[in-house]
Amino acid sequence: METTSRVGGQAPATEGGQPVPFARRTVDGYLLAPFPWYGLDEAFTGPRWLMQVGMSADGAVEHGSIGHGEEPSVRSESTEDKERFAVVVTVAANPSRRSADGTGLLEATSVSSAAWLAGVGLLSFTWPGQMDHTLRDDWLDQQTETAWVLADDLDGSDWSSLSLPVDGVPTPFHYRESEFGWVLAGSTQEGVHVGAYGRGMSAYGLGFAVVKDIAAYA
Repeated sequence: METTSRVGGQAPATEGGQPVPFARRTVDGYLLAPFPWYGLDEAFTGPRWLMQVGMSADGAVEHGSIGHGEEPSVRSESTEDKERFAVVVTVAANPSRRSADGTGLLEATSVSSAAWLAGVGLLSFTWPGQMDHTLRDDWLDQQTETAWVLADDLDGSDWSSLSLPVDGVPTPFHYRESEFGWVLAGSTQEGVHVGAYGRGMSAYGLGFAVVKDIAAYA
């Protein structure tokens, strides 16, 4: 995936650098996507909320995230054992192709793309204990690179296999856990890749389904 779309589950910031509350996100970008959005299936009855979409340099929607459960804050020692959330990332399955202006080549998307976006999304809500603000940027850079390396090696020992229902059909996923939470990624029969990350909610009991009306989440 191209660099401009690597914003995954991170909360967009205001001019003051503070995350925009999820309640203020709009559905506009989601409605522009030429692919279906995925979320948790009907077995999940808790809150659902929009996060953000990622676009390519030519303005095409390439991926986006939908949250479930409690809206997460950056993890701290006081919140790490209390928050329960799962975020589902939908990534368009695109082949390698030229940019709209013909000046460059856009990378193909894959299950690894979904795994990377999910991994970075989890990091965006993680703050190791006893770390000050000046060190967190360096920590995030290091962990983001690690997430990319892990996503590029889905057959490696850091990942295990997990079968979860997608639109009612058992589907294989790549799954890993860390001290920050869990990450998984797989593909669907609808031509998109799905990634997910969370904390406090077990991934083993989850199921995914096409969102019938994304506007209802706004």
